Amino acid sequence: MPKKSTSHSYGDVKAFERLMLLIATLLKHPGVGSPEFMESSDREHHNSLQQVQLCLQNLAVSYGVELPKGYPSIPTLRKDLETLRRYGILEDRMYRWGYYLGTGAMSQEELKVAFNALASQAKYQGDGLLRRIYQTLSKRLRGLDLELQGEFFYPVRQHLNRAIVYTDPEEMAALGQNRDTLFHQLAVLEKAICQGQTIEISRGSDPYGHSRIGPQRVVPLQLIYQDIAWYLLYEHYENGHLAIGRLNRFKNYCQVLNESGRGLEAQRNSLAKAYQLLENGWGLYLGEPPEQQLELQGKLELITAKVRFFPPVATFIQEGELRHLKQKIVLGAKNATTGKPSYVDYVVSLPPRSLDEFSIWVNRYMDKARVISPPQLVEKHHQAAKALLAQYQYNSIE
Repeated sequence: MPKKSTSHSYGDVKAFERLMLLIATLLKHPGVGSPEFMESSDREHHNSLQQVQLCLQNLAVSYGVELPKGYPSIPTLRKDLETLRRYGILEDRMYRWGYYLGTGAMSQEELKVAFNALASQAKYQGDGLLRRIYQTLSKRLRGLDLELQGEFFYPVRQHLNRAIVYTDPEEMAALGQNRDTLFHQLAVLEKAICQGQTIEISRGSDPYGHSRIGPQRVVPLQLIYQDIAWYLLYEHYENGHLAIGRLNRFKNYCQVLNESGRGLEAQRNSLAKAYQLLENGWGLYLGEPPEQQLELQGKLELITAKVRFFPPVATFIQEGELRHLKQKIVLGAKNATTGKPSYVDYVVSLPPRSLDEFSIWVNRYMDKARVISPPQLVEKHHQAAKALLAQYQYNSIE
């Protein structure tokens, strides 16, 4: 009885290499075969498998694999794609917006959570780069969403903090609302962050009245989004002073002063110092150079602030167990009627630089908050209350 043949269509080296190159092509070029891979003039008559063929051939050259001219053919690629479907490497569905393999480094559930976060930052935080990535992934993953009956695209998690200024140059151009800010230089800025390059940027406005207008030489460390806006965390080149500034307050100017940069290790060291200051303080103001250096050395005397909050605000203050790393929440005596604390004392030790921002936070609670200490903060809060009362007593509204 003749032996059953164990050979298969990928038994020879050439066919095996072709299949491996195809898998590598789909891994390294997710979305290959999409009209977006083509020049705009060619999109109407694009052939997705021709794109796959071209990418595969280029990849073979980069790996030093010699392929015959015009190899592999389109019919051969079509057969190989069917093989990948048969073994579950490709899903058994249409890939109208390009081929990709599975979910890469993430499971389907992990990808869904990441996609939700991406969608939120693209929509509400106005991140132009993520907006474009989100649009591309939405098209690419449309087949998966249809397969899951719309569940994949449903926004289970959402971040609603919304940028209050224009952040996306493409959106500005489309709406005729160009603001000529540092948002136009994000590609240069992000490269400078990753390489530790020294750059020159120029502040166009200073609403705090500190006269800090004009060019500055800095090493950018990180882009930060907080509450309503994007900020740049940076280190002054001349003295190592760490600071944070709103992106829209800088002009559309970013000049790289050293291409080589100082590297990621130095970037991480400076970033760690900046986050030490952020965790110690309240808000984004990192202080002036002399005070900042003392604080980083652990030699700066902190000021203990104590604020008494009354119902119903006291309940919300009590909920904030992780508002600050060094806080203490002390419950007052229970109210005989409600059985709840008659007040809550919020105690936190802060560097002097943070008292103004801490005061702004306290002011939001109006008459339900009373500052107990330090004396300068008591007086500041008292004067603010008197000024607010004066606005209603003496100033007419026209």
